[in-house]
Amino acid sequence: MGAPPHVSIARIATMVGQEVQLKGWVRHRRPSGKLQFLTIRDGSGDIQAVVNKGTLGETQFELANQLTQESSLVVTGVPRADTRAPGGYELEVTALEIIHVAEPFPVQPKDHGVGFLLDHRHLWLRSTRQQAVLKIRHEILKACRTFFEERDFILIDAPIFTPNACEGTTTLFQTDYFEQMAYLTQSGQLYGEAAAAAFGKVYCLGPTFRAEKSKTRRHLMEFWMVEPEVAFAELADVMDLAEAFLSMVVQRVLETRQEELKTLERDISKLEAIVPPFPRLTYDEVVKRLTSLGSSMREGDDFGAEEETLLSNQFDKPVLVHRYPVAVKAFYMQADPVNPDRALCMDVLAPEGYGEIIGGGQRIHDYQTLAARLEAHHLSAEAFQWYLDLRRYGSVPHAGFGMGIERAVAWICGLAHVRETIPFPRMLYRLYP
Repeated sequence: MGAPPHVSIARIATMVGQEVQLKGWVRHRRPSGKLQFLTIRDGSGDIQAVVNKGTLGETQFELANQLTQESSLVVTGVPRADTRAPGGYELEVTALEIIHVAEPFPVQPKDHGVGFLLDHRHLWLRSTRQQAVLKIRHEILKACRTFFEERDFILIDAPIFTPNACEGTTTLFQTDYFEQMAYLTQSGQLYGEAAAAAFGKVYCLGPTFRAEKSKTRRHLMEFWMVEPEVAFAELADVMDLAEAFLSMVVQRVLETRQEELKTLERDISKLEAIVPPFPRLTYDEVVKRLTSLGSSMREGDDFGAEEETLLSNQFDKPVLVHRYPVAVKAFYMQADPVNPDRALCMDVLAPEGYGEIIGGGQRIHDYQTLAARLEAHHLSAEAFQWYLDLRRYGSVPHAGFGMGIERAVAWICGLAHVRETIPFPRMLYRLYP
């Protein structure tokens, strides 16, 4: 007979009563006389494995005594249902092979300083909590793709190296590109606009970079964004799209990641409330509301974290704020024809004080208007010639938005800081590991 089939712990329920092989790592070992209880993880889940001296014999039982936390091994055994065991199943071990006995593991289930944990991020990822966060991140990214693909959007991969700025020249990472100067992308939006003129509905999903000297809990130097762009769309269209998109993402996490949310002790009643319609307020309405709540902001100011938190705490759903002053928005934003001092733009602020997670709006589609705006922002028309070209060959009204994946993960998971939302965070003073 050959070796028993290798299965993942996540699939163990399908193999009850049959001998199987598991490959993984020891999360915990508890000896109890002639028994040893191993908690084994393989990335897909955890299971309790029972090592019985009577079944394995003296030699293999003593072998199990060598196992330390994070030792790697292959176990053969028969799974059985057991409601008392983690995950509802237990493995009766019939054979054991040690791959590697780990050294004393530095990350323990006790209070460690944030600096220590980030220095050991490559090991911290193995903890139950961090695995829960990153599995939810995986589900969010999967939901993003599903949402747009179900609506016939085409995925477009925008470049990482760019010759120009998208969100302002003061937050660019600069690098030599042979004999030219290049920058790490701040957004895939401009390239998304070009692709939308080819395909109608597109989205890009990838890393973006902002050289912001910020140490707040909401900022990373490198983060991921999903950015849809739609031809023949206006502000109202992408507000509806953002509302449907965010609702679907949250509901998909609720459907598929209950165990992970439980591990994080997330109050899911707050997530269950995330269904349309969302409150929608103009910038001017928000200024009046914030002033009445004691804010010192004045008309014309952009919102900071304090204002976003104050406003979002008034609602149990995301709130869409639209028509900000043109002066505080990017050069490509279309002005409102009814009130030219206001831009046809919108931000989506998450509840519970998590701030802006989506930003977007309608883009300028007139060549002369865009050229004048580039000049007003002291941006090179030569560097943006390709972007201006889009307004010369079949230009149409178009609109889109971007959602920061890390901020969405932080909100949905209920995390205090975005540094746990990505496998290896890049912060102002954090480039290792």
